[in-house]
Amino acid sequence: MTGSRVVALGHYQPAKVLTNQDLAAMVDTSDEWITSRVGIRTRHIGGPDEPVDELAAHAAAKALASAGLQASDIDLVLVATSTAIDRSPSMSARVAARLGMEAPAVMDINVVCSGFTHALATADHALRAGAATRALVIGADKMGDIVDWTDRSSCVLMGDGAGAAVVVADPAEGGRPGIGPVLWGSVPGMGDAVRIEGTPPRFAQEGQSVYRWATTQLPPIARKVCEKAGLTPEDLAAVVLHQANLRIIEPVARKIGAVNAVVARDVIDSGNTSAASIPMALSKLVERGEIPSGAPVLLFGFGGNLSYAGQVISCP
Repeated sequence: MTGSRVVALGHYQPAKVLTNQDLAAMVDTSDEWITSRVGIRTRHIGGPDEPVDELAAHAAAKALASAGLQASDIDLVLVATSTAIDRSPSMSARVAARLGMEAPAVMDINVVCSGFTHALATADHALRAGAATRALVIGADKMGDIVDWTDRSSCVLMGDGAGAAVVVADPAEGGRPGIGPVLWGSVPGMGDAVRIEGTPPRFAQEGQSVYRWATTQLPPIARKVCEKAGLTPEDLAAVVLHQANLRIIEPVARKIGAVNAVVARDVIDSGNTSAASIPMALSKLVERGEIPSGAPVLLFGFGGNLSYAGQVISCP
């Protein structure tokens, strides 16, 4: 049994930026209404010629370059997404083909907003068991394709993007593992509070129910993630929560008690990008040098299915 470690990150967003002022010309809303309720100012929206696997491949290529690896060095590709339209080929298979990989295991993971942290834990388990040696873990979603652009309560939230992590086996040698133990679960009785249903699929949620659940139930779970990693919240250098809504992120981060941590607020510029939000926000923090290499970072995803998953990792 070995441990595993995130050694590099990458992110990608479409070039088109949709501002709050742009949305105000489309639906009955305003910049003040949006920023006061969800804290979002801009979001990136992909066009019809920018499929999810293209966003994912761009982020993955950036992560591979940062790691100094070739696509052929990867033997496991996991893509967390809830916006894949086709059943097959899977998003992971399409990304592997775009990158020119040789024979990786490929798997899609659909746990909506907590997909990336579920996928990261799955990669960690595979590497620990010796089933793989180097993994590419990607969160990628085009929420713009499934949102109702006439519904002001939901269309103001969403954005498109992808984030990727290169994960390698690491013996840890008695020290703290590069990826700590996952704590994951769900609330099946409230699973329909966040939905992507219908033909064509459309996003909808019970916003107040999700807000109450997230701000009251998640902080103690996140503190347990730290306990499983052998740390206290005060030890954390950064907290990267699913970028759902600034009015959720800020109180949850405060209630966790990570008083010394940088708190990711990429939602302001990117909106809610579902499975892409955590790796994208983390990649940007690392790129800007806001987290020291090796420092402990809490990743915590939550949302669709009312699922959650979190782990503490060492910053690459």
